[in-house]
Amino acid sequence: MPRDEWVAPDALPEEVRGGVHDEGGLRPRSLDEFVGQTELKERLGVILDAARARGQAADHLLFAGPPGLGKTTLAGIVATELGAHLHITSGPAIEKAGDLASVLSNLEKGDVLFIDEIHRLPRPVEEVLYPAMEDLQIDVMLGKGPAARSVRFDLEPFTMVGATTRTGLITGPLRDRFGFNFRLEFYSPADLQIIVTRAAAILGVSIDPIGAAEIARRSRGTPRIANRLLKRVQDYAEVRADGIINEETAADGLALFGIDERGLDKTDRTVLQNLCVHFNGGPVGLKTLAISVAEPTETLEDVIEPFMIQQGLLLRTPQGRVATPAAWQHLGMAPPDGSVGAPDVPPLFS
Repeated sequence: MPRDEWVAPDALPEEVRGGVHDEGGLRPRSLDEFVGQTELKERLGVILDAARARGQAADHLLFAGPPGLGKTTLAGIVATELGAHLHITSGPAIEKAGDLASVLSNLEKGDVLFIDEIHRLPRPVEEVLYPAMEDLQIDVMLGKGPAARSVRFDLEPFTMVGATTRTGLITGPLRDRFGFNFRLEFYSPADLQIIVTRAAAILGVSIDPIGAAEIARRSRGTPRIANRLLKRVQDYAEVRADGIINEETAADGLALFGIDERGLDKTDRTVLQNLCVHFNGGPVGLKTLAISVAEPTETLEDVIEPFMIQQGLLLRTPQGRVATPAAWQHLGMAPPDGSVGAPDVPPLFS
């Protein structure tokens, strides 16, 4: 492995090099512990420091990006940095306006309300949220029929943190009521190596820098996947090796669990196999491709495709999905004449 693809132990943060962490979980608790997303951390830090200095609730925040990049973790960090209580719910869990009114009325001054998958809020619930976010007021209907009347209640100042994997499904009026929108990007291998090393220290796993770099390189730029792969390699190391994760152990363990050199798993390779073999490289429609691999279209569009597009293995075109020559080469097959894309597309994460 090239030297610039892994971080030397001396370059790791002191708390990572120091051995086993005292934290009970793998999630970082503060902005200082949060690895990666440098621009986001700097901007978020300014917002939280200003709110803390004024003794006020921070402005409402929206975190967007693919699953596993740290949106929920950041919501917890916002609450910790503000010294506030964190209340967690999700868009699908709030079915009626009354459910939202109950959640909002229980908030105390300065509390943080985190709504995951906020784009899945029902429209009537979303409209109740507008005055709550802007004016700290909520309208509740009392009674039914001709005797029904609307009563407006005042709310304590609070910070709304929304998370979404599909920014395009959030309505304009809701998106505009957030004070700042943050887009989380995929992580670099160097950042993921630090995350893997930190998680290994918390779990009490012996790992060397190159072994951590091997796991990071195959983690699809996603901390959640990196932590999951670390646990699987830990299992392999304890059962079939000496318990220490080095480059060879990491590579063998990941191969056993079906993760190849580019971080693709069995489902990813099945998508490419069907696209190249059954549909001759495309173009093929999203629904047809999803049916061929027995996966929901949402999973294919939001989880599987983004990484393969970043890797230069697949293209989205107006006519449908198309495999690039790099996809054929990854499967050990020769691309047909006239195939779309550059013959050698460098991977984003290497």
